[in-house]
Amino acid sequence: MVYVYGNNIDTDRIIPGKYTKTLDLSTLADHVLEDLDPSFSKNVQVGDIIVAGENFGCGSSREQAPIAIKQSGVSVVIAEDFARIFFRNAINIGLPVLEIGKHDIQIGAEIKYDLKSGEVHDLTANKKYTAVKLPQIMIDILEEGGLVAYLKKNKTYNLS
Repeated sequence: MVYVYGNNIDTDRIIPGKYTKTLDLSTLADHVLEDLDPSFSKNVQVGDIIVAGENFGCGSSREQAPIAIKQSGVSVVIAEDFARIFFRNAINIGLPVLEIGKHDIQIGAEIKYDLKSGEVHDLTANKKYTAVKLPQIMIDILEEGGLVAYLKKNKTYNLS
């Protein structure tokens, strides 16, 4: 399922501040997007996709916003563009994000995407979008599930 939201979806809309003090990641998933779309956390399934407009993830630098989305089962967030700190936090925790510029993807569209090529296909509307290409290091981090897992695997730093 594809969920489509507008512009300037800030981190408080993604996960309300009152839930950011918990270490229970399922609590974050239970409340993700509840002020924007109260039915989202009840209906989202593993592999679903969020598509948004401009400036997705603006607001505070809280890492809980991309964590809440990832824990809900969302496989990728596709937007016209992202707030930079949200973008980096998403990569660091292993949530794929793709910037595709202006689009007309609709709720419920069938979407296929490829992180390496940056291609996003809206199969429902028979349209193809080309995302800003992710550097290989970001793809590597995403494939490992996040920055910490990547660093542990590559023994770049002593994280024990």
